Amino acid sequence: MKLVILKKNRILQGLYILLILLLGILVYENHASQSLEASHDLPHTNASSWQEEIDKLTNGEEKIAYLTFDDGPSKAVTPKVLDILKEEDVKATFFVIGKMVDTYPETVKRAYEEGHYIANHGYHHRNAILYKNEESFRNEIIKTDEAIGKAIGVENYSSHLFRFPNGFISPIYRSQKRKAKSILESMNYAFIDWNCLNNDSVKKYSNYQLLKNLQKTSKNKGTLVILMHDTKDVSNSSLVLKDSIEYLKKEGYQFRNFYDIIKNQES
Repeated sequence: MKLVILKKNRILQGLYILLILLLGILVYENHASQSLEASHDLPHTNASSWQEEIDKLTNGEEKIAYLTFDDGPSKAVTPKVLDILKEEDVKATFFVIGKMVDTYPETVKRAYEEGHYIANHGYHHRNAILYKNEESFRNEIIKTDEAIGKAIGVENYSSHLFRFPNGFISPIYRSQKRKAKSILESMNYAFIDWNCLNNDSVKKYSNYQLLKNLQKTSKNKGTLVILMHDTKDVSNSSLVLKDSIEYLKKEGYQFRNFYDIIKNQES
């Protein structure tokens, strides 16, 4: 009789331990899933299919607006841009310069935690360094990824998305850019330009002129990839950002960022 009771106790103990282990596994998996979602990790990106999806955007007929900001973060402008985006419930994409990320990491962390896509614009934003040779090009991207990862607390971060300084379409360093395309693909990276802008980096414009430039370059277009800058080196887009967003909303545009595309590409 004692032997039977002892066996039953051992079985119950074993079942109890097994239940604890199963609960532990479930808690761990749930936590990992939540952490992955919260960190916007991009683990399974395929460069060629990702690039195909990116290339289709500017010819799309659906009224979608991808709002992008280059050359930041900056102390004076980026926080104001983030305030407006939060107020308007718009998620944007920031093509950051690595050395600026190292200078203002807390601003990049805020942008990331508020759901904005943090993409790569090179570490120095200097063509002479970027296109010096293949190693230099790779290092510009890697150093920027490392700066972003450090700022946002994500180890081995890669945005998988690059914007050439001055754009790929610019004739400057054309042959080097062609070579850089294959380097990007080997690094599991895509690149993107734009098809709409307010010319805030061309010369000093009034707020009225910046809005008019945006309206002119978006006219009769479906999907928009909009170029702005979150600096005030020339014109300050933060001063006309709210009006620009309101105009695009009235025109029927829905705002997205590149997380939407990459998640569709992974599924």
